[in-house]
Amino acid sequence: MNQLNIIIPDRLIGQRIDSALAIMLPDYSRSKITTWVRSESAFINDKTFKPKDKVLGGEIVKLKIKQEKTNDWVAQDIPIDIIFEDEDIIIINKPVGLVTHPGAGNWRATLANALLYHDPSLAKLDRAGIVHRLDKNTSGLMVVARSELAQKNLVEQLQTHSVAREYSAIVYGHMISGGTVDKPIGRDAKDRIKQAVNEDGKDAITHYRVIDRFGHHTHVKAILETGRTHQIRVHMSHIGHPLIADTMYGGKIRFPKKADEVLKDALKGFDRQALHSKKLTLTHPILGQEMSWKAPLPKDMQALIKVLQKYDPA
Repeated sequence: MNQLNIIIPDRLIGQRIDSALAIMLPDYSRSKITTWVRSESAFINDKTFKPKDKVLGGEIVKLKIKQEKTNDWVAQDIPIDIIFEDEDIIIINKPVGLVTHPGAGNWRATLANALLYHDPSLAKLDRAGIVHRLDKNTSGLMVVARSELAQKNLVEQLQTHSVAREYSAIVYGHMISGGTVDKPIGRDAKDRIKQAVNEDGKDAITHYRVIDRFGHHTHVKAILETGRTHQIRVHMSHIGHPLIADTMYGGKIRFPKKADEVLKDALKGFDRQALHSKKLTLTHPILGQEMSWKAPLPKDMQALIKVLQKYDPA
């Protein structure tokens, strides 16, 4: 257990103590500091206090920091495709079918379990250092933090939309041009498992550009300005171009009139939403330099595109 003694300067008089401590301890998130205060691990004159108490100036806060596991997730020897890693971050190319972290019905065999095996020290971080997620059946790039400071910085970058995330998607319909969908997203009123365009939801902005047009389908690039649950899937469905094989937001398979059997078989055989996180750009949380990574399209999407080029020409 470590003990820190923090002198709160007069310039912070009047602020909440948890806010002042967050300023004085930039390596830790405000939520983490608030948790410590509420768990009676912080003292002023040997007395506990509340996060909302105001700074009077000159207080000496004694903070006892106990590094311990944040969850009971099990480390498992599961192969993961690591694109890049250093002592601060790990960049993963997540395969299709791998759940990001444990939850109801999926307590093992997730990316988090694999990360804990790769680096046991991640057990001391919230969610094993995971700062964002991809759906089980979406492939591609993710960033994982390896320290409190890196995690705090990456979360802030995601919240301020300074992390650039570019996806490849194959959608139904022949798009003429790209565009932007600026529609809020929230829970579907009729189905709580789903998301939907909802005026009472959170702001959500998706930019999309055409990569390749086919007769009845389009390969698009989607760039997230925000990061809502199922955002690309919801927005593309909203404008009438749901992702191929996205049964949740696209319904049944759509066969073009007079479709060749090869095309029908390819569409029937594609068993996950055609979505891949192909490019990730962020500022390194410690070094401060911009870094970018790319992950090639997975084999199943490459194979589908070849069929579309031959049997569904523009």
